[in-house]
Amino acid sequence: MCGITGFIDFKNTSTSEDLVSMTNVLEHRGPDDYDVFFEENTNYSIGLGHRRLSIIDLSANGKQPFFSEDKQHILVFNGEVYNYQEVRAELITLGYSFRTDTDTEVILKSYLEWGNDCLDKFIGMFSIILFDKVKDIFFIARDRAGVKPLYYYLGDECVLFSSELKSFHQSDKFKKELNESALPFYFKFGYIPAPHTIFENCFKLKPGHTLTINLKTQEKTYNKYWDLLDFHKKEPFQFSETKIIKDVEELLTSSLKYRMVSDVPVGLFLSGGYDSTLMTAILSKHFDKLKTFTIGFDDPKFNEANHAKVIAKKLGTEHYECYCREKEMEDIINQLPHFFDEPFADTSAIPTILLSKFASKEVTVALSGDGGDEAFAGYSKYFALERITNLSKLKRTGLTGMTKILGGNSVEMMSSFLPKKYRQSNIKDKFYKLQETLSFSSPSDMFANASSGISQKVLESMGVKWSSDELAKTYFSNFNAVDGDILQKMMLTDYYTFMIDDVLVKTDRSTMSASIEGREPLIDHRLFEYLSRVPNSIKYKNKTGKYLLRQVLYKYIPQSLVDKPKSGFVLPIEEMLRKQLRYLVEKHLLSEVKDEKTYYDKKAFKTIVHQFLNGESRFFHLVWRALMFEMWKEKWMN
Repeated sequence: MCGITGFIDFKNTSTSEDLVSMTNVLEHRGPDDYDVFFEENTNYSIGLGHRRLSIIDLSANGKQPFFSEDKQHILVFNGEVYNYQEVRAELITLGYSFRTDTDTEVILKSYLEWGNDCLDKFIGMFSIILFDKVKDIFFIARDRAGVKPLYYYLGDECVLFSSELKSFHQSDKFKKELNESALPFYFKFGYIPAPHTIFENCFKLKPGHTLTINLKTQEKTYNKYWDLLDFHKKEPFQFSETKIIKDVEELLTSSLKYRMVSDVPVGLFLSGGYDSTLMTAILSKHFDKLKTFTIGFDDPKFNEANHAKVIAKKLGTEHYECYCREKEMEDIINQLPHFFDEPFADTSAIPTILLSKFASKEVTVALSGDGGDEAFAGYSKYFALERITNLSKLKRTGLTGMTKILGGNSVEMMSSFLPKKYRQSNIKDKFYKLQETLSFSSPSDMFANASSGISQKVLESMGVKWSSDELAKTYFSNFNAVDGDILQKMMLTDYYTFMIDDVLVKTDRSTMSASIEGREPLIDHRLFEYLSRVPNSIKYKNKTGKYLLRQVLYKYIPQSLVDKPKSGFVLPIEEMLRKQLRYLVEKHLLSEVKDEKTYYDKKAFKTIVHQFLNGESRFFHLVWRALMFEMWKEKWMN
């Protein structure tokens, strides 16, 4: 795990000093070492920078930029290729020799042997930048799921690259012009979906894609080398449920063992939920004295630490607890714009950062349960929308009327609409999303609003408008690309939007803020390929989400010990904004603005803010997103 950056400057005006600045701003991603490669000729100047977090082969042999023996190929990469030993063995049979024990050298020599097709060999997470002097090209690639970030900026005869946007601010080639067309997505969902970013001419390389730049012609060629949609389009498996459960357990075990490959200590984030409990349970059968880490809260409404402690005791792990207090949350909130250098509004980043800092005292690698909901059908919106879309128009109208009558009162009554095991502790937020969702008729619009909870009318009242065509093109390209039922459409869409651009961004930036490597065993591409062909009737069975994952889990843990309502990271941020964090709301959202481009109607929005401060919970997410945007703007646009 590292931070990588670089540039191609066809005007030949960028310097090695620029490169060092772009590299060192990523120090938190790689505090162990750094180096740069800079070269210029009559046609262009090239820079590659690397900040190292030592995980595999801790010696100086793992230093990057990494050179081939003939110095004609130079590589920087961020991530891990977990099966590098198997690929290395295959390359040895083909006549290659190795001078290091790194996966870095395996990547470079795989490229020399198989070219772009080398990516098909890798099981892992990675972003790769490779300067091929023989072909006079730059080869850039991102892993299948987009676990590792890779940004690029297309300037005036230059291209900048980096693991994080903050590197670009170190180059005078970067023009920080705000991409206003991305703002509706941010305010609607709390993140900006790939390939867009908050800046003009700046992009995220899409997961499963490569970008090749011809240094002679400046031509850019994009290629998609992997797409989960291809597997969703295949015929569903006709296997028995018993075989599918066995196959899934084998895939999970393989994925977990791969992610224990490390020359430094590895631990697990254990919440006590199905995902992290299953990971811990399986690994406990193969490794001694696992280290597990849990975040807790003093308020019992939000605290799941006691449940995680019970699981840890049952599995015999070396367990550590960290309690999150409001002062610590306040400190982290003020740091969020630095580590999330693009507007980002997932509040669960706060405890994830705190847990990462806590775990970094014991381990350098931490496994998390990201992707379990998208892989195994775990979100309550899936089940609610499946039931709603199957209701007759008359019954749906009646449900809409019920939510209007209830309003914000007696919200708990609505929990009976969800399966028993999904009557969640954050039911009020779910209710508001359901209430808004029922105002739409098409499944895609229902899903978008179930994923947001912020109404189109409210967004337009604050001057945020967007094109429905752009929404369909960016957000729903996969929703409408499969002929399956709505559950399949929702899971595929969440994989390519919420999981990649929210969940994985949160985990990457949060763990990297503490200089530890986050790994996601449930996002192994082999597991997703397999599950995409498992009939939905098995994924969601007996009105139970994560049915398959549970069947595997019950082999290791008594069902009575793990079955409980799902809650996730629920934080007391709403009340904090009305009390001890009110000063941030007043400073950024209620103060007078003069001679400044606001990007939305702040005067109209102040009415919403005042309603929120007076207790209107349905505006919390919008107020939080606006606050994060304004704090980001103050940090990066001044």
